[in-house]
Order: sequence, then structure tokens, then C-alpha cells
Amino acid sequence: MLNTGLLKILTKSMTGFALLIYICTAFASASLAQQRVPSSPKLLAQAGGYVVDKYTLGGGDRVRVNVLEVPEYSGEYQIPPGGSIDLPLIGSVSVRGLTTTQAADLIASRYRRFLKRPIISVNLLSPRPINILVAGEVTRPGSYTLSLQGGAGNDPGVQYPTVLAALTTAQGVTMSADVTKVRLSRQISPSQRRDVTIDLKSLIERGTINQDLTLRDGDVIYVPTATTFDIATARNLAAANFAADPTRPRTVAVIGEVIRPGSYFVTPGANGGENNPTGAPSVTGQPTVMRALQLAGGITPQANIRDVKIRRPTRTGQEQIIDVNLWQLLQSGDIKQDVILQDGDTVVFPTATEINPAEATQLATTTLAPSRIQVSVVGEVKTPGETQLQPNSPLNKAILTAGGFNDARARRKTVELVRLNPNGTVTKRKIKVDLTAGINEETNPILRNNDVVLVGRSTLAKASDPIGVVAGPLGTIINVVRFIFGGF
Repeated sequence: MLNTGLLKILTKSMTGFALLIYICTAFASASLAQQRVPSSPKLLAQAGGYVVDKYTLGGGDRVRVNVLEVPEYSGEYQIPPGGSIDLPLIGSVSVRGLTTTQAADLIASRYRRFLKRPIISVNLLSPRPINILVAGEVTRPGSYTLSLQGGAGNDPGVQYPTVLAALTTAQGVTMSADVTKVRLSRQISPSQRRDVTIDLKSLIERGTINQDLTLRDGDVIYVPTATTFDIATARNLAAANFAADPTRPRTVAVIGEVIRPGSYFVTPGANGGENNPTGAPSVTGQPTVMRALQLAGGITPQANIRDVKIRRPTRTGQEQIIDVNLWQLLQSGDIKQDVILQDGDTVVFPTATEINPAEATQLATTTLAPSRIQVSVVGEVKTPGETQLQPNSPLNKAILTAGGFNDARARRKTVELVRLNPNGTVTKRKIKVDLTAGINEETNPILRNNDVVLVGRSTLAKASDPIGVVAGPLGTIINVVRFIFGGF
């Protein structure tokens, strides 16, 4: 803007030609000042490149240096890693860490030794990629290079990548992350860094987009480990676009009261069997506890599904313990209990201290239990051999499925139950038989997969059988023992 008071004085004392020269010079100076110092932090297009307020130059940037009225000194330059560019006449000039305005002032000061009134402008033609570090509870921690992009429309300035873009590049946050306290650390001077805490949970729940800060070269993003685990929050987090891919297969261990304990590669799939008369909830497309349980063959009759534990390792070396109540899932449809698993999880199905016969019968018809178990009934029954039973079937049902006792030859008062335990040991105990009793541990216990029921001979049968016939049942028992130890 022209000084109006000065203009009135000059009007009285200057010729018209001199006044015209003054006005033109003043407007040119004002125009140049507006060109070199942006009036706001917005990114402004100029001369085919970018004038970026507060963008600091560094290795990898491509710039154009314009020397007004001396075109032979103008040119385009790729700033090397050291940050210095070689200019005609004045040689090497370090522009690293300077804005385009500061770089132009520095170059102009150097050219004043050779030019009377150097007018310099520096335009950013192509910004360098930025290098950042992502650490903590992300799928792939490490250093990443992110590209800057041009804008669009009337504002084609540089568009910086954001925190969410960085987390997505690192393949998302893990289920152990505390997204309310994500830390962004930035170098603001050679000896000082500034930390900012970001609440990505508020971004998910309330759409507070100001939490998604833009990044600068050298930024460090740290995602801390949650001190507590909330299954509802974790399920909401899994649906966010900056979370780890929930459909990616995981390697997990399933131990305790399951049919086949071990390590499993859990892939996405439907958590529902062909027969599900209880209408138990099922989830498709995610590696969950239910999916892992199906791979492990289902629960045993002794499983306590109200107190399932997930042991989850974290990036800090600690272990999170997550409580899961699958009974609540079955009874009220609480789908949150079907927790999404991640790599390294261990799912523990503990042993129940007390078994409710009514609940055991109900569990046998759900997808938590195997569709069938295999039991062998040998000795003095009408159809000895292996038989397929529904899970949680009691001893009496196995005897009846084998045709019942073999008339007068069977010892009806007691049978022997041989069981292969999960720890590799074999137990054998006598059970008093009561075919009219309900499920109970003394006379009609629930059978497990691969149990063997031995029905012995009565005293009369032992006395009347010849030696050859006596050897028959003994041979059968030997085969049973071989069957048991053949599973090792």
C-alpha cells in the first residue's frame, strides 16, 4: 500500500513523470513482497511450482531458483542429501532446513556481491518423500517413506500424509493398542523434540478429524499398549480402517479342555456347523475364538466355557489376559464374547470344577462341542466295537448303543472305564452301573472322546467257558490297549 500522506507531498513537489516512476516502483515492491511472503499458512500455486509456507527444504526436494533479469543464473535443482545446491557465480549454498522464502533471502544476500539489486525467488517444484518411524502396537513396526502429493482444484499445494495413513502403511494397529494415547514426536530444533498425544478413539466415535494430524519428515509415531482390555472397544477398533486387517490369518494356540489341543493357523470362515439347532451366534470373515475352537475339535465335557482366557503377547514384552464368557454368547447372543484373535494368542479352556448335567446336555447341541465323539464298548455286550456318540453322552448311553449287556454272560454290576488323558497318561476305574440313573460322576459319568468301556464276564461265564473262549475277551482287551497307545 502507498503512503497517502507522502503521496500528497510528492504531488506538489514532483513533476508528473517523476511521480509516475515513484508509483510504479512502489506497486512493484508491494507485489514482490506479497509474492515472497505468503499471507497465510495455505499452500499457494505460483509459476508452475509450489510456494509453501513453513515447509522446510531438504534432500530430495526439486526447486527452481529464479534470478530476475538474469535468466542465465536461473535454473532447476534437485537438492542432494547434504542440502546444498551449486548456483552460478556464488557456488554452494546450503538451503537445508529453510523455507523457500528464507532460501530466497539467503541466495539474494550471496548475490549482492556481484549484482546491484538481486531479486530472487525460490519455488518448490516437487517435494521430497518424508521418512517417519512407526513403533509400538502396530502389525509391522519400522521406518517408512511416505510420498507427498499435489492438491487439486484452485489449491494445488503439497498434501502431507497423515497419522492414519502412516498406521495403515504399517498394516494397522494391533488389538492390544491403546488408541486414546497415540504419541506423535516431532523435531522442532536440532536439540529439541515436541510430543503431541492423539486420541484416535474420539476420531472413531465422534469424527474429530483434527486428531488426524499431518506428518513431517523425521516424525515418530508410537502406539502404546493398553493397560486393560475391553472387548467392546476392541471390536469397534477392529472395524476401523487403521486397524490390522481382521480377515488376515493368525497362528494361535488352543489348549486345555478341547478335543485336539495344539497350534492352529486360523483363517477366516463361518463359525457354524451343519447342525446348529440352538441358533448359537456365528461370525463370518474373521479369525475368532469360535473359529479356533472348531479347528481344535470343540470342547470336552469338562470345559468351563464361562472362564475362557486369552493370553496375548504385546510389543512391550508383557502379556495381556482377556476374559471370555462363551456361555454368555450362547445364552444372550453377546457377539462381543467371540473375540477376534491376533498372532501369538493362546486360548485356554479351563477345567470346570462342577458339571451341571442340564447345561452339559445343552452344550452338546451347540457349535462349541464336536459333532460326534468316538467311544469303544468291548467285552460282554451284544455289538461290541467302536461307536459314534453325541458329545456329553453318558456311560449308560454307550452301553445301550452297543446293544446292551450280553444276557447272562455279562457282569452287570460294574464295568471298567479306560481313559487316555490329555497329558498322555491312561487311567482305569471301576464304575457301578445303574441303567436307570441320570448323569452323575459315580454311576453314569459323561464320556470323552476315545474312552473305552470294558464289560467283563459274569462268574458263571468264567466257569463254563473253555480255555479257547476265555482267550477271546483277553485278546479283545489287548487290542483295546493297543488302540489306546496307538494314538501316541
